[in-house]
Amino acid sequence: MTTQAQAQAVRAYEQWLNSRVVDEAFKEELRNIANNESELTDRFYKELEFGTGGLRGVIGAGSNRINIYTIGKATQGLAVTLREQYESPSAVIAYDSRRFSPEFALEAALVLAGNGVKAYVFESLRPTPELSFAVRHLNAEAGIVITASHNPPEYNGYKVYGADGGQITPGMAAQVIEAIGQVASFEEILKLDRAEAEANGLLVWLGQEIDDAYTLAVAGVSQNPDIIREASNDYRIVFTPLHGTGNVPVRAVLHQLGFQHVDVVPEQELPDADFSTVTSPNPEEHAAFEIAIAQAKLSGADLILGTDPDADRMGAVIQDDQGAYFILSGNQSGALMVHYLLQSMKQKGTLPMNGAIIKTIVTSELGAAIASAYGMTVFNTLTGFKYIGEKMTQFEHTGEFEFIFGYEESYGYLAGSYARDKDAVIAAMLMAEAGAYYKAQGKTLYEVLQHLYTTYGYFAEKLETRTLKGIQGVQLIAGIMSTWRESAPSEVAGIELSKIEDFSLGLYDLPQENVLKFHLADGSWFCLRPSGTEPKIKMYFAVQGGTYEDAQLKISALTRDVMARIDAYIEDHWS
Repeated sequence: MTTQAQAQAVRAYEQWLNSRVVDEAFKEELRNIANNESELTDRFYKELEFGTGGLRGVIGAGSNRINIYTIGKATQGLAVTLREQYESPSAVIAYDSRRFSPEFALEAALVLAGNGVKAYVFESLRPTPELSFAVRHLNAEAGIVITASHNPPEYNGYKVYGADGGQITPGMAAQVIEAIGQVASFEEILKLDRAEAEANGLLVWLGQEIDDAYTLAVAGVSQNPDIIREASNDYRIVFTPLHGTGNVPVRAVLHQLGFQHVDVVPEQELPDADFSTVTSPNPEEHAAFEIAIAQAKLSGADLILGTDPDADRMGAVIQDDQGAYFILSGNQSGALMVHYLLQSMKQKGTLPMNGAIIKTIVTSELGAAIASAYGMTVFNTLTGFKYIGEKMTQFEHTGEFEFIFGYEESYGYLAGSYARDKDAVIAAMLMAEAGAYYKAQGKTLYEVLQHLYTTYGYFAEKLETRTLKGIQGVQLIAGIMSTWRESAPSEVAGIELSKIEDFSLGLYDLPQENVLKFHLADGSWFCLRPSGTEPKIKMYFAVQGGTYEDAQLKISALTRDVMARIDAYIEDHWS
């Protein structure tokens, strides 16, 4: 930690202690760390950054923490931006099951109200995709969701949405960031109390009416409702919301379609800010499914579904050819949904000539191969569902393409045009529907997946991450990216490096982003990308082999070589 950063932290710390706005409980928390130099510095050496989507950080007192004051400051900037762009703006606010989520949501609403922006707030926890739907449904100009998605319990976050229901893109984010920068102190934040905001019609509570409209919109994307209604009696599902917001909406949609055997994991059914039954409430983590798999073994369930705390990511588990439970990757689930949607639409004669599938640059090419075989156009975006949502809105305006499905390898999926963010609710519905549909034909989802591999190629993918916290972690991640950008090896895992794509240059008319993608001569690729929400760097790997075994050998060799180089750099530079 530099002396300059420490001095800046001390100044900010004293400003908080001397503020007439910061309440006594926060000040007492800060007095308790007065002699802990590293903790004080980490809390105050910078302000919690408002990225392209919003804030995310550890809960606590301090400028580099998420709390009612950093939430209030961000909302003041958002409110000023909205008032500059719209005559009578409104915004919808939702929140999840995390610590202080209701308090943060109310704080944001009262700051919006203080600035003359009407705030629609859900009366209790709701999933992120329902927020996206509600912005569009209510014709609001913005949305806010209080969530840290699948982060550990000590985190919370604040994501901002635009009038189309999608996360704000870099252009609007820059305007909000500039407005936040104009807020010199907490005293400048405008805010009404709850009674005044309600009396003036600037705070409106939302409930069942929006829930029902959302459920109908999701169920409306069903491809084979009549077939599913007949087949669902013979299809058993185990579902875990992992203590989050997915419990009610997922069950409501599955019930709407006629699924009669949906067993929720009781230990993980209710909201729990500590996520006490899992190390990480993330369906990307195999350990998150341990309890659900144990329950499924007892009931013989055909399918296990899991959603993250804000229900925008969905993971699925199916039975393999030996009857063992097999956890699907995000790429595999996405490929199965692409195949099911396109096959169903073709059979019904509803497949559009100008249909489009949208995926990210780090997502497997298996789904793209399937889509191309059906004559669909495939679009690639940067990582982050906001870019998929932006593309959807573009199609809506131009009519050039008809959106069918968008997805990313990190368990985010969307079908239909009712929302502009990934939706675990519709993903759960589509996986259940596909499973029941194929079971009625005497096929399992595992057999369908193997058919896709034999038809389109044996694709294999892998994700590695390295968490590097604090200022030194930031510097290490920057150093890794700089080293690979400026002096990449000529070959990796014995294969010649054929092309480097540096997305910080704004390739293919995409926004500039600090991402490097390396293509090898055999068609394999790997990608380096610093996380935008956590102190980590992500490494994505993808290969295609002639057989399953060939693909596994190639992915292992590629991963081993790249990670050995990255780990050596970290070891050499970590002090």
